[in-house]
Amino acid sequence: MGNEKGPPGQTPSLWRRRRRYFIIGGIIMLVIIIGLTVGLGVGLTNANRGPQCYYGHCPSSSSSSVPSPTPAPPAGNGTVINGVWQPENGTTWQYQLATPVTNPSTDGIDVWDFDLFDNEASTISDIQGNGSKVICYLSVGSYEDWRPDKGNFTQADLGNQLDGWPGEYWLNTNSDNVRQIIAARLDLAVQKGCNGVDPDNVDAYNNDNGLGLTQQDAINYIEFLADEAEARNLSIGLKNALEVLPHVIDRMQWSVNEQCLQYDECDQLGPFIDQQKPVFHVEYPKGEGNQNNARVSADIFNSICDSPSIDGFSTIIKNTNLDTFTEFCQVTLP
Repeated sequence: MGNEKGPPGQTPSLWRRRRRYFIIGGIIMLVIIIGLTVGLGVGLTNANRGPQCYYGHCPSSSSSSVPSPTPAPPAGNGTVINGVWQPENGTTWQYQLATPVTNPSTDGIDVWDFDLFDNEASTISDIQGNGSKVICYLSVGSYEDWRPDKGNFTQADLGNQLDGWPGEYWLNTNSDNVRQIIAARLDLAVQKGCNGVDPDNVDAYNNDNGLGLTQQDAINYIEFLADEAEARNLSIGLKNALEVLPHVIDRMQWSVNEQCLQYDECDQLGPFIDQQKPVFHVEYPKGEGNQNNARVSADIFNSICDSPSIDGFSTIIKNTNLDTFTEFCQVTLP
């Protein structure tokens, strides 16, 4: 995404000419003052951009200004193509999974992405009534032992535990039973009024899944998900899983990506922008140990939001637990 909504630069004041000039020296002094003011303004503007660096690997900066967390004005939230919502590049978004959304603000936010099970249909209706869209998050590739439909899975459906996620296990996405359960979750998304779905954990091939799942299995499963979503007039995005992007992008309406800047992978998402499909992008620069409302430094903020690697992306900065804390980058469309 391009230029972040950082701290505004200083602009020189407009000098009003006096009606009468008493002496030539006064004129000269006025010109000198104007020149110094303009120079100062330009210097401060450049300083406030911060060093071009990433996640704190920056030269020191004396700037004490901090960026505004207010999102850019909405770019709009897309069109409907053959019954399926297609958001456009530059669509602003909010991502919250830690807790149910209550009293959501839609000021400057085109799209909300939140948990399918944890949020009520009335919340979705309220958001849509204010002109925004809703993407409902669900894990389609893992068993979660806290979900209300957990009893529908069998032991044969489960693989290894997800590393670092107690109570969560990889699913055999080739299983007819698994696919029936996930299809029922898509039915729930329709019942609640979701505009689209954010299907997580389709990248078992990159993990010790215990089921022998491969990239081709992921491609086949994503195509199944796209078919099921389309049949229900739900739009759908690719969640991470960049290795399979070339094989499935034509079936997707957007991408949700985590940490492509941190892992130097953002260039792989360019085809989405080229096809006028938004990249909903999030970075977690504060790490696991800082789940708080403290804003990141201006250096880190600028190094993320001014990175040319994310031009056109809809980028936000979040805590890793995906609570309410958010800082918004301003979208720069290529």
